[in-house]
Amino acid sequence: MKKKKTDFESRFWSGTRKHSAVGLLEAFFQFNDLAGVKETISTMVQCSVQKNARIRADPAEVFHLYQSLRSLVRAARLIGRKAKTGKFQIPPENHYLMMLTFLSAEEYRDPVRVFRSAFKACSLEEYDEFLSAMVYFSLGKSGYEEERRIIIPYIQLMKMLDAAWLIVEKASTEKATGK
Repeated sequence: MKKKKTDFESRFWSGTRKHSAVGLLEAFFQFNDLAGVKETISTMVQCSVQKNARIRADPAEVFHLYQSLRSLVRAARLIGRKAKTGKFQIPPENHYLMMLTFLSAEEYRDPVRVFRSAFKACSLEEYDEFLSAMVYFSLGKSGYEEERRIIIPYIQLMKMLDAAWLIVEKASTEKATGK
């Protein structure tokens, strides 16, 4: 059976228009380092809530990150909706990395659960609004007045990044072992 590829609006940053959801996550981590992305997002959120503070990153890099995060959120939404329960479960012997993530033990064992709960907490439109506000206010010198409206999407996005990384690791391990 052929895997269906969806347009996650990734042509600008990945060079191709259609990916499978897991393929898009793999492409995201080929272009972006997990720790670097998390650090940049944290800095952007900090700058967006403070007046007269701007991120020092090149605006082109910020825009590239914005585009790739929009695609990642869309892929996460699809995986959360369509993935079978337990498909990407992480075996207990790999729990040594759990300390490095925002995830609870249950979320670490089942990363798809993170995507499902993230979209119960916020809608796709709220994530789009969060990403737009984060980029806009971190590049300017005015601060985002409604700080509370970006905290929940920020935390959920950080969890989604960790879960996406776990899914990519699981998929690459399965490809290497031939499962």
